[in-house]
Amino acid sequence: MAEENYCYRLLSQGEGRFKDRGSRFLAFAYPVSDLEAIETALQAVRKTYHDARHHCYAWRLGDAGETVFAQDDGEPSHSAGDPILGAIRSEQLTWTLVVVVRYFGGTKLGVRGLIEAYRTAAAEALADCEREAIIPQVTFRLDYAYEETSLVNRLLHPFSFDVVEATYTDRCSQTLAMKEVDFPQLQTQLEATALSWKVIDPA
Repeated sequence: MAEENYCYRLLSQGEGRFKDRGSRFLAFAYPVSDLEAIETALQAVRKTYHDARHHCYAWRLGDAGETVFAQDDGEPSHSAGDPILGAIRSEQLTWTLVVVVRYFGGTKLGVRGLIEAYRTAAAEALADCEREAIIPQVTFRLDYAYEETSLVNRLLHPFSFDVVEATYTDRCSQTLAMKEVDFPQLQTQLEATALSWKVIDPA
């Protein structure tokens, strides 16, 4: 699996601005973990920019970005929330909220103009954020006798992994996490030994 196929999460907040025919669009991007965090961020923006005509937003949740929502907040249907969501998706981001505040400048922009304005402002805010890839992992446990330690070390050596938990006595146990894409190769090698191992259900 190529890294560019992964989804990404934000590590910081970001801001963006766009102006067209007097209308000002102020965009704010947030890393969020759940609906409560989304509501907290929305309330803060609405309070700070209470005099703005529109507070449009979109969010995407889930490691694969499977849950989404878009809100036009009084703008013509699909002219604000969907373009914001499109900006999030185009960056392969998830666990992300973007709010775009509009101050009306006196001239109507039309649906096409609104789509471009909201998408551009959202993209500017996202470009202002740091991010990291969400790399799917497998967590598994190895149980083995102390004298099998050298075999275990030899099997694990080619791979990158994190030690979640470990016990070293006469009977050793390691709970490890590694990239999902790498696990089938290790699994094949483990199945060729007498080592005791099992994948741990993340749920």
